[in-house]
Amino acid sequence: MARTRVFEIDPAIEIATDLFWRNGYERTSLADLTSAMGITPPSFYFAFGSKEKLFRRVLEQYIRNRLGYAEDAINQPTSRGVAEQTLLRLADLYTDPKRPPGCLAVNCSFPSNDADTPFRHELARLRDARRKRLRDRFKRGQAEGDLPADADPDQLALLILVVGWGLALAAQSGATRKDLYRTVEAALNAWPN
Repeated sequence: MARTRVFEIDPAIEIATDLFWRNGYERTSLADLTSAMGITPPSFYFAFGSKEKLFRRVLEQYIRNRLGYAEDAINQPTSRGVAEQTLLRLADLYTDPKRPPGCLAVNCSFPSNDADTPFRHELARLRDARRKRLRDRFKRGQAEGDLPADADPDQLALLILVVGWGLALAAQSGATRKDLYRTVEAALNAWPN
């Protein structure tokens, strides 16, 4: 007879999200997770399979519930609007007082002794997909005359990603929303006219 689960999965995922966000993937141990969730290691493995599988669930929820706000910026009518809204929305997310500062995905992407792990490949795949979506949007803007013919859509997409990562690190280091907004304004001075 199967044992009844004595904890709720969604609150446990929220707890894990907070731990991964604050500590990073590698510095969050199984002991940290089970202690914070109030469960035993066997219950953890029964519910989630592994730390990596739990992290994938955390990441899926984070992308859906948090980064979707920034992803929606891709629907702005101009390429510059896409860039500006993406970065401003990231600044808002990274300085949300209800969450740890910065970005869960960026915090968990920091290099370590073992950089060749499946979750790092997953994070890289997600970054590449985001860059491609931005690049394709900027190509469309270029075809519509919204960007100059000599603009490089792929380089502009990378610019947005790199500035976004920098915003996450700055927020994690104590930068305020106002600080990040000023950084976005400065970064957009490089946008092609």
